[in-house]
Amino acid sequence: MTERPTGVQTVLLTLRFVAEMGMLAALAWGGWHLAHGTAASIVLAVVLPLLAAAIWGRWVAPRSRHRLPDPGRAGLEVLLFLGSFVVLTQGNREPGTVGWGLALLAAYALSMPARRIEV
Repeated sequence: MTERPTGVQTVLLTLRFVAEMGMLAALAWGGWHLAHGTAASIVLAVVLPLLAAAIWGRWVAPRSRHRLPDPGRAGLEVLLFLGSFVVLTQGNREPGTVGWGLALLAAYALSMPARRIEV
């Protein structure tokens, strides 16, 4: 049986969840702005976050049957977050978008201790 997370662990897990949702939102937003034309924008805005969610669910999620061991899992997480930053900032090169991307990376980095918490 797993123990209940402490207050600090709960904050870290919440921050991690917010970072994960931010990654998906960044991929959708960036994907929309990467393409030229409405149809291509819709496809990228839907496919990129779905692909990231499928990868996360298969190899990163805590309850995945195919969860990668570290350091492979950590590397995949970093690639997904850095990839979302690149898609976001290349799709919309505004200072606010870069700030959002940096905040996303900071939230992920701050939530790293939550990787060791089993829930």
